[in-house]
This record gives sequence, structure tokens and C-alpha cells, in this order.
Amino acid sequence: MKKLVIIGAGMASGRALERLIDADPEAYDVTLFNAEPRGNYNRIMLSPVLSGEKSYAEIVTHDDDWYAQNNVTCRFGEPVTGIDRDRKVVIGTKGEVPYDKLLIATGSAPFIIPVPGHDKPGVIAYRDLDDTNAMINAADAPGKSAVVIGGGLLGLEAAAGLALRGMSVTVIHLMGHLLERQLDPAAGYLLQKDLEKRGIKVHCQGATKAILGEDRAEAVLLEDGTVYDADLVVMAVGIRPETRAATDAGLDVGRGISVDAQMVTSDPDILAVGECVEFDGQLFGLVAPLYDQAKVVAATLLDQPAAFTPKELSTKLKVTGCDLFSAGDFADGEGREDIVFRDPSRGVYKRLVIEDDQLKGAVFYGDTSDSNWFFGLIRDGEDISDMRETLIFGPAYQGGSPVDPLSAVAALPRDAEICGCNGVCKGQIEDAIAGGATDLGAVRAITKASGSCGTCTGLVEQVLSVTLGDDFKMPAAQSICGCTDMTHEDVRRMIKSQELKSMPAVWQECGWKTSCGCHICRPALNYYLLADWPLDYKDDPQSRFINERKHANIQKDGTFSVVPRMWGGMTNPAELRAIADAAEKYNVPTVHVTGGQRIDLLGVKGEDLPAIWADLNKAGLVSGHAYSKGLRTVKTCVGTDHCRFGTQDSTGLGIKLEKKLWGSWTPHKVKLAVSGCPRNCAEATCKDIGVVCVDSGYQIGVGGAAGMDVKETERLADAATEEDAIELATAFMQLYRENGKYLDRPYKWIAKVGLDWVKERVVDDLESRKALVERFELSQSIYRTDPWAEHVKERAESYQPLANLTLEAAE
Repeated sequence: MKKLVIIGAGMASGRALERLIDADPEAYDVTLFNAEPRGNYNRIMLSPVLSGEKSYAEIVTHDDDWYAQNNVTCRFGEPVTGIDRDRKVVIGTKGEVPYDKLLIATGSAPFIIPVPGHDKPGVIAYRDLDDTNAMINAADAPGKSAVVIGGGLLGLEAAAGLALRGMSVTVIHLMGHLLERQLDPAAGYLLQKDLEKRGIKVHCQGATKAILGEDRAEAVLLEDGTVYDADLVVMAVGIRPETRAATDAGLDVGRGISVDAQMVTSDPDILAVGECVEFDGQLFGLVAPLYDQAKVVAATLLDQPAAFTPKELSTKLKVTGCDLFSAGDFADGEGREDIVFRDPSRGVYKRLVIEDDQLKGAVFYGDTSDSNWFFGLIRDGEDISDMRETLIFGPAYQGGSPVDPLSAVAALPRDAEICGCNGVCKGQIEDAIAGGATDLGAVRAITKASGSCGTCTGLVEQVLSVTLGDDFKMPAAQSICGCTDMTHEDVRRMIKSQELKSMPAVWQECGWKTSCGCHICRPALNYYLLADWPLDYKDDPQSRFINERKHANIQKDGTFSVVPRMWGGMTNPAELRAIADAAEKYNVPTVHVTGGQRIDLLGVKGEDLPAIWADLNKAGLVSGHAYSKGLRTVKTCVGTDHCRFGTQDSTGLGIKLEKKLWGSWTPHKVKLAVSGCPRNCAEATCKDIGVVCVDSGYQIGVGGAAGMDVKETERLADAATEEDAIELATAFMQLYRENGKYLDRPYKWIAKVGLDWVKERVVDDLESRKALVERFELSQSIYRTDPWAEHVKERAESYQPLANLTLEAAE
């Protein structure tokens, strides 16, 4: 079997490998080098990982099992130091590997502006998972500031992610408006305005002069003398093809590695693909042409005819929730005319550039639903003179009046591109449907349409609807997982109405496709059964996430975070002494004060967990449940105890609330706060439940958020006494427990059921409120325990030491 060596495990080489294996899994013995200590993941989705919307595991394209099943020898974390073309071997840091064919897919390297201070600690690029993790770590401490240099797509995604993680962010951009390659000044202005609404400061026409600081980055100095404080500086000013390996090997290199239409370099046995290549004077950074190149690479390796042809490209972007689209040439020019549509109240801007009765360019902001149709007009050079008057309104209005929106999709030709990331046209989707793909998941599995950035999902569903007619039902809600077609709401209704009190009962009565569920649905089922039948169902620890099983948050290096509970953010010298002693005894590398007024011990070894719990328990400290789907923190200010503005005992009320509600499992984490006056020092108006103390009593708000979404609480009720405030908060918590969808925070649940519905049951109906509180207390009487103490007790009673934990230490 011939030997294929691949340098670089990115998205382009990953797609080439997929196509090669699909076509002939026995064609090559494959060895895959990657300087990163991991395989192929979707770099487009690094931004959601940074913001916290996704985990790294969710963006992995090829996991260890995939490589093993396809007999790919992985040498991850091993940089390539050279290519010996005479001997046909690739030289890694751990040895040599011979090849018959070699594929170079080294991607690109970020450009770092060579200003003074650019090499200081705290200055990073934004290119891979390690950069993303570095930014997440930098944002972990509250009150930190970041400067992002570069107002392109990557820079803006970095800024948005850091802002969502609580950093104060400033974007420095050299040009007059953001995303100047994709947007005209008007759309760039709207984008800047939206970013500033999200708390991100934007400084355009700013040239960086130096990075200031002694031992690390502390500020950024601009040429005009402006200085911005910066605990973190992110360079996102551009990329360059990574060609060092090819240059050292003597291959032809221009701006990138020179290739022909078959993706072959100047050496007939060496191919190249991705951002590192140059073809016909062009470089390529978008994923669509890279996937086209990958298809050609696979064909070339199998001696099949294929040629790479660059296509007209459109750009459809989603920056921090703002929809953007641009295509063609939208620059001003003689003989050109603009058609502009503005809707300031909705933040919608559309501009069409027309020349000689042809659409030459388009820029959309805020509404990109018809972008594929407009892109087809640009690409095909169609005469638009007959639709000139209604062109700006899109395909549904052609003919002078609105028509069924699906007719526009039906009118698209088979070669109309639907998924730009994967180069999937309408005809390929229709062929997949004809072959039996009747839903979005099946189409995605066959064609990969909607499988990368996801922005074309709605269009793919429209093609399904047009093709299948009445046989296709537009999904109203996503199923709980692949084990069933039922939604979370369907399953929970069945659990209640049919009194299903075990997982096997649910699987049977709901017609589960598998006999025992999967890792996605089991945590949800475990929660629903636990919340609905506390007297009859026993918690299944194996159906919980690893953090809940370990009673600690796992960190990226495999260690754990231990957070003791501090009632209402209050502590005393004895507790602080116990935490300090534990940190020293177990060599805890990081001790961090959290935003929830607690102390976090980061970097605890897994084998030390039971022993550190035992030591903390001796001092009266219990688990803070920082890992659980349950009550996390109750943040308070000092209220009337010390503050001259305090109207009520906010600290005392916060402690009572926390002691009432702690240990309760909920659909998602729940955070509370009690502020002693409307100055709101405890930030009660952005919590899941927030209490603001006023002269007349207490204002109870619910449904706030300060994470991926920022949302102010909505007023649930006013309470005259502490007892009333506690009762209202408890009833609300139980109503959420009984009705919330698993992994929906309270604000998402309230948006679905309506605040009026919540008020009817919690505020207006006193009998309902009382019953909710009683059911909550019943559940608490059964399940509320300190998991650390229970775990230590179980270990002691079983006489089975865990690693360094001895019976003496447990006692």
C-alpha cells in the first residue's frame, strides 16, 4: 500500500482525507502530523467556544475514534522540522516517516504587528484553540480589560467573546470603518453601533504605536497619543500563508505554496491545500474554496481527473448576532447607480450596486434572508431591467406584489449555491432528498449542507419543503436527542401524565428508538424524573455530567476547581484560615475570588478531592455547587449593617434565601442577588432571581442574564416582608423546576411561557404559591445534602481509600 503523509490536521486536509477515504479506504497508508496536540476541529466555531456558547468537544470534526476506525496514524503535538525530497521522508521531532505522496496543509500564521512591546506576555494572536483558551483564562478574573487590534471578522469575534466573558473591550481598527473589505461605510456604521450597544468600544482610524508595560502588557499606545489600558492584547490584523516547510524543502513559493489546478506543487509527489497555497496569483481564506481544493486533492491522489477553478464568492457573516452579507463589487464608480433600503427601527440596511442593467454588488445588514438569490444574480450576470422597481425587496416581490416566499426557493436553478462553506448546490440537496433524505439531519449527513457555520439551515429546510411538499414538516422544535423524535416538552408531559417514574418506563412508553438512551438525553431524563417524582425516583449519578459526578469543575488540564459555599458572600477568619490551609496542603496553584463573592481553589488534583473536601468540612464549609445545575450563588451587599444608603438587611435576606434554596437541582444553574437599595451594588437586576430592597420592602425580579445574552430582570412582584420575599422566590424556583426545559436558563423559559403565566401561579394564586413551596420543601427534605460530606462519609464507611485519602484523613 502506498504511503501518504499529511502535514497539518486542519479543515482543508480533513475534508481531503474524508473524500479520499470515502472513495477508496485502501488506497493509502496515512500518517497525519499536526503541531497542535489535537486533530481536526471546526475553526469557524472557535468564536462560540470563546463566548461560552459551545464547548471544544462540540466543534471536533474528527475525534480519536474516527482516526482509529480509518487507520490514520496520528502524530499530534509533533511539529515537522523538515522534508527530505531526495529520500522522500518527512522529519518530525520524534523521527522520520517515508512517503510516496505528501500533502502540505500548514494553513496560515497570524501576522503580529512589529511594534515595541509586541512580544510581551499578555499579547496573543487569535488563530487556534490554544489562543482561545488563553483568552478564556485571561477573562476569568473580573474587572479586566482587553484591547483587540484589528476590526476584521476574527477581531470582532474575539472582542464579542471577551465582552461576553465580562471583560472591558476596545477594538482598534486602522481603517475608517469595520470590515471594510466586506461592508461599505453605511453598513460598517451600523455594525459599530450594534457593537457599542453591547459595551464594546470601537476606535477606527487608530494606528498602534506600542504595547506598554513593564513585565507584561498593560496598555496600548496609539500614534495619536491615545492610551487604552489592557490586561490582554489580541492581535487580529491578518494572516499569512505558512510556507516555511515548503520553502526549506526547495518548492516553488510565491506569497503561498505554488500549485497547479490539480493542487500539485513544483514536486510531482507533493500536493498542497488550504490557506498555505497560491493558485493563479490568488490566496484563499474562506472555507468554501478550501473544500473545493480538498475535493481536487482527493481526486489527484487517486489518479482521477479534476481541476480547481476559483469561483465568485459571497460573504455571509454572523458577528455577535448581527447578520451581514456582501458579494461582488460594491465600490462607487462612474456609470453605477445604487438602490438603498433603510429601516432604522429594525437596524436593516440593504444596498444594491447596478451597472448596465446588471447587479454588480450587494451589501446587506440586519436581514440576509434573500442573500443567495441576489448572489445568483451577481454571479450569473442576469439582466435585471424588468425587475428594477422591485429588486430591492427580493425574490418574493418580483412581478409587482408579494408571493409565497417558497416560490423563490422553487425558482432557484439546480446549480444555485445553498451552502457556501461546503460548496453544496440546490441540485445536490434535491438528489439527496430523492435518495431518501427527508429531514435536515439526513441532508446534512449526505451533503454536509448546514454542517459548518449553520447560517444556511433555514434555506436547506426550505429546499426540503419545496421538494417534499406536504411530506415535509418544518421542525417546530428540536427533539431531545437522536434517540427519539419527541421534544423535551413532549417527554416531560408524558412523564407527568402517565406517571412514568423510571428511565426504562420512559423509553418504553415514549417509543424510544434505542433501549437505554444516550449521553445527551439521559441527563435531561434524570432531571425530569427527579424533579417530578422525588419520592419515587432515585437519582442516577451516571446520568449526570462529569462535573456533577466529581462534585467539582474539571479544568482543561484535567485538574479540578473546588469552591466552598459562603452564605450570602459572608465569611470569617476561621473559614478563610481553613481555605488557606487547604490551598497550602494540597499545593493549589491558583486561589481566585469569583464574581459570586466566593473563593475558588483552582488546580486541585483529582485524587486529592475527597481529602480537601474533608478538611474544608471540618471548618464547616460545604460545597458551593459551582459545578451543578442548581443554585450557585446569592450575591449580597452589606445593606443596613454598614451602608448609609441601605434600606433593608440585604445580607441577612441573602443568607436566608441561600440556606432555603441551596442543594436544589434545577434545569440549569441559578444565580441570585440581593441589593440593599436601588443603587444595586449586588447587581440584582441581571440575575435569575434578584431582590432590590426599597423603603417599602422588596422588589422581586426574575429572568435576568449577564452571560451570552445580557438581559434585565422583569418585575415578578413586590413584597412587604422578608417572609413574603422568600416565599415568592421559592415558589418561582419550584415552578421553574417543574416546567423548565433542561438546560434552559430561567429567562429562556419565561420567554416561552410568558411572565403573566408565571405571575398567575406564583403571585396571584395564593393556594398555588403555597403548594409550590410545599413541593419544593418536600424535594429538599429528600435530596438536599452536602455532596462533599456524603462522599467523604461513604469513603470512610467503606474502608476503601481513594489514592492519597486515608481513613484517618476522612474522619
